Amino acid sequence: MKVVEITYRYIAEDASLRPRPDDAAAAVARLDAGTRSIAALLDNLAGGTGTARRIIPVDPRDLGLQGDGAAPKQRPYAAVLGCSDARVPIELIFNEGPNDLFVVRVAGNGLGSEVLGSLKYAVDHLGDSLKLIVVLGHSGCGAVSAAVDVFLRPEAYLAVAQQHSLRSILDRVLVVVHAAAKRMASVFGPDVTQRPRYRDALIEAAIVSNAALSAYTVQQELARLEAGSLRAVYGAYLIGEQRIWAPRCGNATCDGLAYPPSDRASFVDFAGAVMRSERIASLLDLRGEPA
Repeated sequence: MKVVEITYRYIAEDASLRPRPDDAAAAVARLDAGTRSIAALLDNLAGGTGTARRIIPVDPRDLGLQGDGAAPKQRPYAAVLGCSDARVPIELIFNEGPNDLFVVRVAGNGLGSEVLGSLKYAVDHLGDSLKLIVVLGHSGCGAVSAAVDVFLRPEAYLAVAQQHSLRSILDRVLVVVHAAAKRMASVFGPDVTQRPRYRDALIEAAIVSNAALSAYTVQQELARLEAGSLRAVYGAYLIGEQRIWAPRCGNATCDGLAYPPSDRASFVDFAGAVMRSERIASLLDLRGEPA
């Protein structure tokens, strides 16, 4: 029998605060290490039996257990904009506990006004501890899949035409889907649409592109707010593989969180990196073919 035990543990006698990353780079390294450790925990169960254990230490003060009855002070080191999908528990996949992450979740991890307002609150009120803002998409995202289906069958849009709340989500993602489809055709040729898993490839390309574009937008907003060294990063969590996928310009590495393109022109190179990534090539069954 295979068993996974993930324990949040605090020791009342140890009142020392858990250390926080000093800067954005250290925050990225900690989040990536957390994801790898959870993935390794689950990998240890492959093909065998027994119990795999992970203990996540929790500072008593983060649970309001400092003994004076006062509420703990918020001190997250990263704000994470994630999707509402219940299969992507943010703290768990990053191996973090309470008060480590400021989490905002909305379908399709889109940057609506409420989301931007929440992130601005984090920047304005949690600046002493906050080092990073993460935009995290995930494989098979329902909101992006719906947008791709509308793109492939425009008549399907009529079913949501009068549902304004749903339309606002789809309309925001459709722009990214159009751009991803155009880039895919330019890289692989117009016949790419005939590939058996073209829809799946377009969904995944749009998911990571949407996350990168949102991270870029957040970074521009941070510059406007003069947020100093606070940085934005992006990635797409692959649910079946328990890892983060993030193609990036000029680098074959796709594992772990990545900084978004620095300007609009860089998005052209980024789009090419997405299309030439192993994941998209595999979905299109194009591995080994020239791109």
